[in-house]
Amino acid sequence: MNWSWFLFSISGRISRKPYWMFLLVMLAVLMVVEILTGDIDTDDISGATTLVSLLSIWPAIAVQAKRWHDMDRSAWWLLINLVPFIGGLVVLIMCGFIRGTQGANRFGPDPLGNETVAAEIPRSN
Repeated sequence: MNWSWFLFSISGRISRKPYWMFLLVMLAVLMVVEILTGDIDTDDISGATTLVSLLSIWPAIAVQAKRWHDMDRSAWWLLINLVPFIGGLVVLIMCGFIRGTQGANRFGPDPLGNETVAAEIPRSN
């Protein structure tokens, strides 16, 4: 995998697995930083935790944009994160649990390698 594309580009598509792996790694990194700085037992946030959080903003945007693209939705859907509580829940459900479109879409080929075009799938009436 091209890590610079994965972490810094908002173009293309990724499946749910890399999305969850990114979230779990970021959670683990933040937990380690909080344990090392002693933030785990306090309400105060250290400079190290703030720095890690700020440095992770763009990679988080890039990864989430690629998940929206996988579902054939514009990266403008990132703005739903700004809606308190409900926005995060929608993002968790949509990006974490909903499968992307099968076959290629306007954002690129299927990250799972399933190149069946939706028009070729017979529909039952």
